[in-house]
Amino acid sequence: MSARPGRILRDISIDEPYPRDNAFRSSNRFSSHCETLFGLLGEASHGTSEFYRARAAITRRLIEKHGFNIVAVEADWPDAAAIDRYVRHKALHVGTGPAFRRFPMWMWRNVEVANFVDWLRAHNADLHSDRHAGFFGLDIYSLNSSIRAVLDYLERVDPDAARIARERYGCLTPWQRDPATYGRAALNSGFARCELPVTNALHDLLKKRLDYEAHDGETYLDAVQNARLIAAAERYYRVMYYGSAESWNLRDTHMFETLCNLLEWRGKDAKAIVWAHNSHIGNAAATDMGEARDEINIGQLCRNKFGGQAALIGFGTHRGTVAAASEWDGPMEVKTVRPSHEDSIERLCHDSGIGRFLLDLRPGKSPALRAELEKARLERAIGVIYRPETELASHYFDARLSNQFDGYVWFDETRAVTPLPAEAREGALETYPFGL
Repeated sequence: MSARPGRILRDISIDEPYPRDNAFRSSNRFSSHCETLFGLLGEASHGTSEFYRARAAITRRLIEKHGFNIVAVEADWPDAAAIDRYVRHKALHVGTGPAFRRFPMWMWRNVEVANFVDWLRAHNADLHSDRHAGFFGLDIYSLNSSIRAVLDYLERVDPDAARIARERYGCLTPWQRDPATYGRAALNSGFARCELPVTNALHDLLKKRLDYEAHDGETYLDAVQNARLIAAAERYYRVMYYGSAESWNLRDTHMFETLCNLLEWRGKDAKAIVWAHNSHIGNAAATDMGEARDEINIGQLCRNKFGGQAALIGFGTHRGTVAAASEWDGPMEVKTVRPSHEDSIERLCHDSGIGRFLLDLRPGKSPALRAELEKARLERAIGVIYRPETELASHYFDARLSNQFDGYVWFDETRAVTPLPAEAREGALETYPFGL
C-alpha cells in the first residue's frame, strides 16, 4: 500500500478528544453535520464502548444545541418504550418487565447506554412535555412482547376489539417463543399462514384511530407500532428461509418506515438521531451489500428520500476488545479484536498514526481525500457474533467509504462495553426500566 493515503489522512484529520471527555461533545468538528433532519450514527460492532460513548456525546450536543428530539435505535420497540417512558417521566405500564432481557442483552443493557438514559431523563426534567426528547426502537424481533402490548392496550380501551385481536393473534401463539419455527413451518404447502389475521388486526387499529387517540394519543402510537411490527415480523420470519436479500430488506424497510412514522408523529419540528450498526447506517449502494447482494438499508433509504437532509456517520477501529458471542444465543464474551486487515479501510486509518479523528466526507469538502476513499477496500463489521478465527470471511466486505458515509469517526484502539447485571433488583422496576 502506498504512503499517499496515509499522508492525506494526516493532512485532513484532526485529533479528537476521548469520548469520555466533555470536550468531545463540545467539538465544533460535528457542528457542520448538525443542520440536518437526521443524524444517523453507526458503529463497527455492537459491543464497543467508544462507539456508544461517542454517539451519546454527539447526541447530547444535537439535542441541547440543535433541537433534535427523537433518538431511534436498533432495538425492539417494546423494550425501548420502557426506556422512553422513563426518560420522559411517564409511569411504566402495569406488568412491564425490565427492558432488554433477551439475547443480546449487552447490546443495550450496558453502562454506556444507562449513563446516556440517565442524562436524557435529567435533560427532560425541566422541559414541557412537548419539548421532551424520546427514545424509540426500530427493530423487528419482539413478536411475543408486541402481541402482549397490543392486547393489553385494547383491553384498556376496547375489550371487544381485544377479544377479536386475541383470536387473530392466536394463529401465531404456537410460535411466539421461537418465531423462527414459524418460518420453517410456513415452507410447507397447505400450512395456514398468519398473514391475513395479523394484517386485519393492524387495519382495525388504524380504522379506529380517532376513537382510540381520544383516550391517549401516545399509547395509541405505541399500540399501532406494535401491530405494525407484528405484521412485519410475520413476513420476516416467513421469508427468512429463502436465503435471499428479502428478509434483510424487509427488516431495514421496517426500521425506515418506523423512523418515518416517528417523524410524522412529532410533526414539523421533528429531528431524529439514529443509532445502528454501520451496515444499516452507511449507504448500502456503495458496498457489496447493494452491488453484489441487492440489499438495501436505512441509510440508503434515507438518502434516497431525504437527500442531504440525512447525515450518515460511520465508526471504525483497528484493534482492542469487544463484547460479543461465539454463536447465536450464546453467552457474552470479551473478545480480542484482531488488528485490521492490511487491505482494509481500517488499516488505512491506522497507518495515519492519529489515534482519534473525524473525517468529513461530504462532496466538495476534501476532494483528494474523497477520491482516495472512493476506491473499493475491505471494511470490517462485527455484529453480536464475532469469530476472529474466520475474520476475513465472516466480518469483511467491500466498500467505498466516501460514498458510503458523510463522515467517519475513528478510534484506533477500543474496548468492550460494560454490561449491566442480568438480574433485576427486586422493587426497582417502578423507578428504572432496566430494573436496577
